[in-house]
Amino acid sequence: MVRSVGGKHSFSKPIILLLAFVALLGISLTRDFRSASSSPYISLASSWSRDKYRIVTANVSNNNDSPKVHSHVDVYNFSTDSWTESFEIPKDMANSHLGVATDGRYIYIVTGQYGPQCRGPTANTFVLDTETRKWESLPPLPAPRYAPATQLWKGRLHVIGGSKENRHTPGIDHWSLAVANGKALEKQWRTEVPIPRGGPHRACIAVDDHLYVIGGQEGDFMAKPGSPIFKCSRRFEVVYGDVYMLDEDMKWKGLPSMPKPNSHIECSWVIVNNSIVIVGGTTEKHPVTKRMILVGEVFRFDLNTLTWSVIGKMPYRAKTTLAGFWDGWLYFTSGQRDRGPDNPQPRKVVGDMWRTKLRLSH
Repeated sequence: MVRSVGGKHSFSKPIILLLAFVALLGISLTRDFRSASSSPYISLASSWSRDKYRIVTANVSNNNDSPKVHSHVDVYNFSTDSWTESFEIPKDMANSHLGVATDGRYIYIVTGQYGPQCRGPTANTFVLDTETRKWESLPPLPAPRYAPATQLWKGRLHVIGGSKENRHTPGIDHWSLAVANGKALEKQWRTEVPIPRGGPHRACIAVDDHLYVIGGQEGDFMAKPGSPIFKCSRRFEVVYGDVYMLDEDMKWKGLPSMPKPNSHIECSWVIVNNSIVIVGGTTEKHPVTKRMILVGEVFRFDLNTLTWSVIGKMPYRAKTTLAGFWDGWLYFTSGQRDRGPDNPQPRKVVGDMWRTKLRLSH
């Protein structure tokens, strides 16, 4: 059943997401289409709380010869099903490949790429107070990274892996910073136990006493040598479906891998009924053409049984979706979609928003 997203929901306070999402249709799911976001986005970050979400920054391009980046925050209100406001980000904050985490009110933005194409990274770190709309700077990361796994866990902001300064070499570094109420409680980041396998574009989720890091890849596009615009040049990449859990003793443990290798899922997840739900992504390249292949499945990782399953299909394959869950609905928007039902290669950057009723048994 397909119908417009227009119903009004009652909720005592607003909720926040920094998003760029795409679409979903699957088993026990109902698809509802809503108006497109203010601009198409790809390679952004997301987080959510209460009844709003925000698209913070994004690397945007439907034409590799004339890419551009956004430098603002767009706010969507779940209650009214509408985009309500937009405001600027700090001028020295990264535009894409961000690390992002939230406690509900404060959104932490860590490192990332500054500018379009395959330009260099910045180690700058910021926090946004979503109630006052004010930005504050935090201590910079010890070294800049592209798309590191980032999450708040046990009173500390954890930043894990990502790609190193050349954009291709996977990092295994793990740093943390004590934070509270949007403030850093320390002047420097603390070195933590490195993750067994490095790389960018992974989901990072904190549940109770455990921190989960899911999927990702080794390698990424690099700037073409001598290019004045830092034009992206493809390099060898390995996409994987590895799952790692950091326990209360700060020891990493390997868990069952995803049903297929998956990357570009850093903000494509939600937690529902003690399960992690992941929407879309990218998987291993085509064995003959070596072209990127997008993912159209919706995956569930049951934390009670530590098992994976496929619970649905998207209307089209897409990567870098940004997802949120509110009032029984799974939302997502933007990202980069496929070329059509018979061609899983990436093509158009989209701004469409979708929602679906999500029911998961315990």
